[in-house]
Amino acid sequence: MTTRPIARKLHIKGIVQGVGFRPFIYQLARRHQLAGRVANTSSGVTVHVEGAPLAIETFCREVMIRKPMPARITDITGYDADYEGLPEFTISPSQQKTNRSTLVSPDIATCDDCLKEMFDAHDRRFHYPFINCTNCGPRYTIIDDIPYDRPSTSMKHFTMCEACRTEYEDPANRRFHAQPNACPACGPRVSLHDKAGRRMDENDPVADAVRLLKAGQIVAIKGLGGFHLAADATNSEALQKLRQRKRREEKPFALMSQSLTQIGQYAILTPEEQVLLASPVRPIVLARKREPNPIANEVSPKNRYFGVMLPYTPLHHLIMSAGFTALVMTSGNRSEEPISIDNDDAISRLAGIADAFLMNNREIYLRSDDSIVFHAAGDRRLIRRSRGFIPAPVFLKNKVPQILACGGELKNTICLTKGDHAFLSQHIGDMENARTLDFFHLTVAHMKRILDISPVAIAFDMHPDYMSSQYASAQTDVAQIPVQHHHAHVVSCMAENHLDGEVIGLSFDGTGYGTDGCIWGGEVMIATHGAFDRAAHLSYVPMPGGSAAIKEPWRMAAAYLMDAYGDDFADNGLTVFDDLPENTTNLIAKMISQGVNSPLTSSLGRLFDGVAAITGIRKHVRFEGQAAMALEMATADNDRPLPPSETYPYLLPPDGKGSIPVHPLISGVVRDMLERVSVPEISTRFHWTIIYLFADLCRQLREKNGLHRVVLSGGVFQNAILLKGLTLMLAQQGFSVYTHKIVPSNDGGLSLGQAVAAAAIIKTHSA
Repeated sequence: MTTRPIARKLHIKGIVQGVGFRPFIYQLARRHQLAGRVANTSSGVTVHVEGAPLAIETFCREVMIRKPMPARITDITGYDADYEGLPEFTISPSQQKTNRSTLVSPDIATCDDCLKEMFDAHDRRFHYPFINCTNCGPRYTIIDDIPYDRPSTSMKHFTMCEACRTEYEDPANRRFHAQPNACPACGPRVSLHDKAGRRMDENDPVADAVRLLKAGQIVAIKGLGGFHLAADATNSEALQKLRQRKRREEKPFALMSQSLTQIGQYAILTPEEQVLLASPVRPIVLARKREPNPIANEVSPKNRYFGVMLPYTPLHHLIMSAGFTALVMTSGNRSEEPISIDNDDAISRLAGIADAFLMNNREIYLRSDDSIVFHAAGDRRLIRRSRGFIPAPVFLKNKVPQILACGGELKNTICLTKGDHAFLSQHIGDMENARTLDFFHLTVAHMKRILDISPVAIAFDMHPDYMSSQYASAQTDVAQIPVQHHHAHVVSCMAENHLDGEVIGLSFDGTGYGTDGCIWGGEVMIATHGAFDRAAHLSYVPMPGGSAAIKEPWRMAAAYLMDAYGDDFADNGLTVFDDLPENTTNLIAKMISQGVNSPLTSSLGRLFDGVAAITGIRKHVRFEGQAAMALEMATADNDRPLPPSETYPYLLPPDGKGSIPVHPLISGVVRDMLERVSVPEISTRFHWTIIYLFADLCRQLREKNGLHRVVLSGGVFQNAILLKGLTLMLAQQGFSVYTHKIVPSNDGGLSLGQAVAAAAIIKTHSA
């Protein structure tokens, strides 16, 4: 091997900006006594390296092995370059190019090195609530354009002092080109304001906010991706006030504690949940309640779980170090609206809720709610994929055209595709008001800009009344591709699991527009990326009152009971209708019989609602999915599978094709209720009946068409009992079972399926 110096050029793509990648390259090159240069570009990082061939070979190998923790390399292209005889290795200014494909880093929780400095009384950043370095801090929420340099972030308004500038320009320093780098002398500052927005006299705003929280006050705190509404989680009176002011009657609040040890005082943490909590994402994790516990009942009423998280910003750490067992940290918004990110807007919208505001003067360019995860069936499952995950891509098996997918109506996200990358947005929310629609528009424009994507097609839900679908229909300059809701769910799971070809898809949720104009949600499909055959579905029943049946599950109970028993459905000894006004059931029966405001549904989510009402668990709900959640919480508290002999009877359609009657199951539930079988036993029987029913149905379909891969998707699979039970039962029958681990099974993952389905449709039409 020659020892004559050579030169090599590397082009590195992935999450390689804002994560300390250039100083890593600089230090690695110096360690191997190599000369050259490294620079950010709009498509990644470019490295020119010169020196001994063996040293360059080792350097190139260690780029992958020793890369910074937050970095993610998706592609390295290397080729020989002209030897320039450079005297040393340097870091060059960023380069701007027309083709922009850099992957932007998600926001990263405060690292241990920064925390050590922040709590060191001798450090110049002692108690500074914006401490950060290249290994941690804000990224996506403060970026406006790429390359990821300070002038393209909300830190452009703060001029670094000499000390910070020295760190920023020193390649050996961990703050080298840390774009949010700052200190008390030159960076953002916090301030405390009353509910009218007037600045309060204080020497230490954080300490004063802590005193208010300990006195039972509600404080709106500006965080990384928006405002939180904070209150002492052990103070029942404060939480009653928060629920009343926010008009959030029963939906659980998220909790934040300083450490895993503190969370362990009120929740039982599995090893897997501890890993999730301590990850750089710092999501909200669903953890089983410890009984008894010191947390006020108002935090998570009638629920076995708390949603818990650890601090992820310096400000959180400062507040939590004041000795709280836990603080409620719920989204700083009014009901059904996006979280506030702007100071003035927060005061305007939250003044009726918060007693004070702990704000700062660093802008948030794009809101990002806390992510929510749980551990079930052996893996991490996402309920909301937002802060800490976004905008890291989902990597696709094949390259696809540039497509914008608009998502659904509830839990909306958008998706943009480019090559073999699918970029899902943060949680946008329920598309039910003008503010959320504005956020949707802002997110589309922002992501198209920072990802440099110009879609050739737009994918959307078939429901004509969804705001997201109406937005898509107005985009007349690109191809418009409607995708059926439950097909999109199945394709979403196929995409994240890199599946091609035909699969059996179980797509279970509460609501989705079907090709026949009915409301689907209990669907068994034979599906590919571009097409599907609706093999089987739960039998249709009416939804008396339309959307009112979602908020009042007793209406679904009436529909299922009428389906099972006819017009005399109310005369069966059950108490489900006892507290309703006289003649209500007769009016409901007439609505159903005459088809008045009673759209047909095959939804498994609605079946959960109906059974929850029949068993007396939930006749009315305060938030989406509450009845189904309560039915899951009511199951017998054990993990053992129920033998088939103990389940309710069910009927399968011939050859696994057609309508699945639900009246045998409903009759079994009613019989148990009249025989005074306990509600936990009924709920357990119901869950395992659904598991055995659909496992048997998949077996029938396999016998007919030979398919052995089953995909599970849709919001119902947030139910850990169904997810674990069906995965287990299908695997025991020899199926390969695929589930969601990267994107939510609910409508938060819908846009991914829309995008990949649209790509397949485009390919079919162009063939």
